[in-house]
Amino acid sequence: MTTSTRTPAGELSASAARHLLLNMTPNGSLGADGENLFVVQRGDGPYVDDADGRRYIDGLSGLYCCQLGYSYAPEFAEAAEKQLRELCFSPLWSASAHPTAIELAERLSRIAPVDIEHTFFSGGGAEAVETAWKIARRYHALRGEGGRTKAIARRGAYHGLTVGALSFTDDPGLKEPYGPPAIDTRFVSNTNRCGLAPEFLDDAVFTDRLLAELETAILAEGPETIAMLIAEPVQNRGGCITPPEGYWPGLRALADRYGFLLLADEVITAFGRLGEWFGGDRYGARPDIVTVAKGITAGYAPMGATLVSNRVTEVINRPGAVLNHGYTFAGHPLCAAIALRGLQIMERDRILDNVRDLQDHLAARMASLAGLPIVGDVRGAGFFYACELVGDQDDGGFSDTARAALVADLIPRRLREAGLLARVYNRAAPLVQIAPPLISDRQLLDRIADIIADTLDEASAHL
Repeated sequence: MTTSTRTPAGELSASAARHLLLNMTPNGSLGADGENLFVVQRGDGPYVDDADGRRYIDGLSGLYCCQLGYSYAPEFAEAAEKQLRELCFSPLWSASAHPTAIELAERLSRIAPVDIEHTFFSGGGAEAVETAWKIARRYHALRGEGGRTKAIARRGAYHGLTVGALSFTDDPGLKEPYGPPAIDTRFVSNTNRCGLAPEFLDDAVFTDRLLAELETAILAEGPETIAMLIAEPVQNRGGCITPPEGYWPGLRALADRYGFLLLADEVITAFGRLGEWFGGDRYGARPDIVTVAKGITAGYAPMGATLVSNRVTEVINRPGAVLNHGYTFAGHPLCAAIALRGLQIMERDRILDNVRDLQDHLAARMASLAGLPIVGDVRGAGFFYACELVGDQDDGGFSDTARAALVADLIPRRLREAGLLARVYNRAAPLVQIAPPLISDRQLLDRIADIIADTLDEASAHL
């Protein structure tokens, strides 16, 4: 009989309150003993257990990371041990590299979008975005267009919290505490048509409107000043906002016409989330640069990467040109070995096929939620969905009282009590969002949809 070494939940919470600063959290509200802290201690398949032993469906894949759930640890541990026994660390610095990073870069080139064959590694998504910006600036400078110092991003978008990436993130609450943004960024409409006039349900009409607005912004700023446009294939913040047909080819056409680079931020949408290695492939995207993180290691290690097209590397790799940028732990041998094993597992176990086989079923189950009074819209793709919630006011919005009672309290509490971890936004657009592990089967997806339906049905009764 094995004696448990589990640390009591109360001790963990109290220690966290004393010593741990959490991300995106009002740390002072945890309580002196951390009584308001949720501690996850173990994972198994698509489930996690908290420190008290209660089990939950991980309906958000950690934070869009754990594509493979939690049961592949022995295989990843084997890959990690092999790598650590051979080489624990070597930097990708000053004409030095190591075999595992080289192998991973080559592997990524075989699944990346057309003409993208080079990779710059980093520690996570925000670093990948910062790298993309520096590469874009260097590209234009080497071509004699150093005046391209501005970026274009989309309203409501989130691209990271480091100083540069924060410039592309459209959230005053996240930006204003730190002063003016480091990069001059113009924001244009995202592709959310919820609440728009009925004619915009037509993809051609909506795409024409979006591209016309974008072109107007480009001309107003001065095409010669724009270095890069950044967009997610499906925008996470604001609730799994999908693009209309023709939108991404239209972005490509404008980038070519006016000479700026097109960046697809695939930190969330890459590695199977939308049923493809890269989500942009689903929408005809042909970016110059792609940023990834999260699913690249299935959550088993931290890693980010910036994938770069041949047309860009032909310039930044000119003889004598130097890319003065780097991270000490970029392409760390351990992380690279884990990423390689994850890609092997996904291919061997046909993980993309699982998403493709079940995505229509999940779409139908989620669409059925639209009939609930509190649901204003359901949108998403692959294993990535959101319900936008509407309230009790004449314009469909929430009163402050209803927002506090339902969105900030009842809905997240009931979801968790029913055994589901999902994301409940309580910001500009109230949302319930899911991104289940890509190993999820039909029964589990049904259970997720049932829990959301029951919870939102109860919430509707309180409107």
